[in-house]
Amino acid sequence: MARTTHTVTNQPPPLVGHDVYTADRALVAAVERHVDPAVLEEARSELAALGRTSGSAQVQEWGVLANEHPPRLRTHDRYGHRVDEVDFHPSWHRLLGKGVSAGLTSAWTRPGGHVRRAAAFVVWTQVEAGNGCPLSMTHAAVPALRADPDLAAEWEPRLTSTVYDRELRPAHLKAGALFGMGMTEKQGGSDVRANTTVARPLAEDGAYELTGHKWFCSAPMSDGFLVLARAPEGVTCFLVPRVLADGSRNTFLIQRLKDKLGNRSNASAEVEFDGTWARRVGAERRGVRTIIGMVAATRLDCVLGSAGLMRQAVAQAVHHCSYREAFGGKLLDKPLMRNVLADLALESEAATTLALRLAAAYDSGDEQDRALLRLAVPAAKFWVTKRCAPVAVEAAECLGGNGYVEESGLPRLVRESPLNSIWEGAGNIQALDVLRALQREPAALDVCLREIGLARGADHRLDAAIKGLLTELADLEGVEARARRLVERLALVLQGSLLVRFAPPEVADAFCASRLGGDWGASFGTLPHTLDLASVVERARPVA
Repeated sequence: MARTTHTVTNQPPPLVGHDVYTADRALVAAVERHVDPAVLEEARSELAALGRTSGSAQVQEWGVLANEHPPRLRTHDRYGHRVDEVDFHPSWHRLLGKGVSAGLTSAWTRPGGHVRRAAAFVVWTQVEAGNGCPLSMTHAAVPALRADPDLAAEWEPRLTSTVYDRELRPAHLKAGALFGMGMTEKQGGSDVRANTTVARPLAEDGAYELTGHKWFCSAPMSDGFLVLARAPEGVTCFLVPRVLADGSRNTFLIQRLKDKLGNRSNASAEVEFDGTWARRVGAERRGVRTIIGMVAATRLDCVLGSAGLMRQAVAQAVHHCSYREAFGGKLLDKPLMRNVLADLALESEAATTLALRLAAAYDSGDEQDRALLRLAVPAAKFWVTKRCAPVAVEAAECLGGNGYVEESGLPRLVRESPLNSIWEGAGNIQALDVLRALQREPAALDVCLREIGLARGADHRLDAAIKGLLTELADLEGVEARARRLVERLALVLQGSLLVRFAPPEVADAFCASRLGGDWGASFGTLPHTLDLASVVERARPVA
């Protein structure tokens, strides 16, 4: 009698062939809430199409291949000419092209564009987060370029285009363009006022010659870059085109690509400027103020990217536990595993709800929402991005040993998860930025407290947390040493307010009981057992 030694049973099917957007109930609810009814049907259609694309087996494979075949630097051609080009796997170009065509760089040009783009960014991040960097930089360059109307008129139509044009040639010959950014230098890091790159004015009005370096240059294959350099009057913002108007290559020396923990499909480089032609953006000495609009937009993208990574980690964990059986039943039905999954799901929904509310503030454009963004963006960037890594690690553990194996996709999420906390200013930078807003822009706090106060009286734990936050804010003496605690509280109370107002009661109840009520342990899976955890987990299950 023939015997088999390898019968595969009790394994979940791959999470492919589904609509990533429609299966995300928290994301769908946020879009329905924030998008103008006049364009809502259009938004639903485009996001569902992107969701189906993102969940397809083919596109998921592109993400795997782009990660497994990282970019390579080619400094010279076969004849010895310096070319400084970065070669990518074809899957990278397919992903980036899909991202551009899906409108991930064109939020500024259409109604409800920021919420629609934010939802798309959350969805697309779940395929492969690396291509989010050039999409984010290109999107975020628009507000900085608007400091110079002539530059904006020249570049904005190309940056907001839905055409992906990967060839390096003069901007006026391109249907679409990508932007990168270079701020930090070896000696200063986040302290950009310590930058030593020098900008020397040329005879042409607004033109300069740059000499120096950038320790981190994002997306070095791009068509243009916003960089900071020291002009005669101080730190100034400049546009460095990759190719000059006459078709010649600008001096943009890529010294090496960074060997990173994660984000491996994306190129990050060290670059040198040696007589590099640049165009001033905004006034001299106003470089930080000019580029801050770009930084604010990319910080929100860090929040969105972390929300996307958390959603994918939770979706994979819940999907696995919906099929996997152990100890006489489905893992999903085991009380302790259900507690873990519900706890992870709360973190994911809170991140998504806050991120989409901030995107909606960009769309409204009114004075109140601008003030809200000033305080809430760095607070959200601090807190949400820090929650991403523990969520990814715990989700991987839900798969047991399978979650530690590359084929599951969870190790890629784990490696990616710390990055958004570091990009665009690490935790201390965000906390200090919140303090600056509190001390210099009281209107920002007023608006933020009004936003939080919209849920006052609806949950006693939220009310107590608001009272505690007000007590903290009333005493700012020696606040820098406790800035992280203050910012964490601010972000949690803001998330709690939004969930109490907009999430299902079981989600809001569980969030307030744990994050605000103090009945929560130091690890995931310590929610009060009396909560409706089964409903929380079911809401997170990736089924349309």
